[in-house]
Amino acid sequence: MSQLPERYRVAIAPLIDKAREFLDKGEELAAMAFVGNFTTGAVVPTPLFGRGPADKDVAARSVKMLAEQLDADFVFVLMEAYSLRADKVARYEEILDEYGSLADCPASWRIDVVSLSLETRHGVWVAQVPIRPKGISKKKRTIGAPEFRHYTEVQGRFVDLLPVKEGEGGPSGTLH
Repeated sequence: MSQLPERYRVAIAPLIDKAREFLDKGEELAAMAFVGNFTTGAVVPTPLFGRGPADKDVAARSVKMLAEQLDADFVFVLMEAYSLRADKVARYEEILDEYGSLADCPASWRIDVVSLSLETRHGVWVAQVPIRPKGISKKKRTIGAPEFRHYTEVQGRFVDLLPVKEGEGGPSGTLH
């Protein structure tokens, strides 16, 4: 399955639209996780604070606990991030070794993006949408439509956040 299931697309589209509205008004996006359950209709936002690894670990554990409490069907993470320009991608490891993070590398090498990650029972979909200026404003920005890609091998602190439902296997990092 390579296309984002319609049920999930419908659930996250308003969240993406709201993020675009914030950017259009010149505001920055707060990193957020949205934990949702289709049976109850609940979608609970939770902020993701901190930049360091320990803070990110705490945030991931909090999202996982919330997902268990809600018996969640999906976790959608939305945040501003950096990506590398296409001509610098091959040097990713070298850049991290030299600068420690993309935030600390030369600004001309990186691209501001909105990073979107959706964990579902059908897999993990990820999109990075470049942030571009809106008109001549120096503050107002916008994003286009995200193109989600399905990943079969995903690792990191913000995966395997959904609770295991009865009759399912344990977390796999891939399909659920």
